[in-house]
Amino acid sequence: MDIGSAALVVIDMQDGFVNHHSCHAVPAVADLVAQWSAAGRPVIFTRYFNYPDSPYERFFQWHRLQEPPETDIVTELTEAAARAHAVVDKTGYTLFTPEATDLISQAGWTSLVFCGIATESCVLKSAADAFEHGYAPWIVTDSCASDAGPDVHDAGLLVARRLIGTGQLVTTEDVVAQLTAYAGAAVLE
Repeated sequence: MDIGSAALVVIDMQDGFVNHHSCHAVPAVADLVAQWSAAGRPVIFTRYFNYPDSPYERFFQWHRLQEPPETDIVTELTEAAARAHAVVDKTGYTLFTPEATDLISQAGWTSLVFCGIATESCVLKSAADAFEHGYAPWIVTDSCASDAGPDVHDAGLLVARRLIGTGQLVTTEDVVAQLTAYAGAAVLE
């Protein structure tokens, strides 16, 4: 992971995705965002918005996350999102909207570090799309969760290993070690 050319991507940490299965990710993500930001590295937040007659409504009969408070960033991350490099709104699984694609390209980031909800859908799809766009995707496994439960989270990580490589799955401890080394190197320059 090249921290100097990396952005942290916080996927869909919204009230509507936080439940008894995923609430443990909130403090983990908040801590990771704080440490990443303290190292002076950019953070991107995504927000998912469902809409009438979306594929989610048509194929899943899923009508949630169409308006506040479900679409709001969780309280613990509201200030961090306000200070973020960008907040990308999306109506599908992936980070890679035209806006985000341009943003990533213009910033020159080559590594994208993903955390958030849900591991098996928006996190996984964004990481796989990053891989296919030629970026180095990283999933911070203990800063992700599934609102559908731990088995679905684990299934998402299993598929991620197949799609982006086992070595691309890291822990918060791994990322913090990289941040510490980066901050130390930056001071010596």
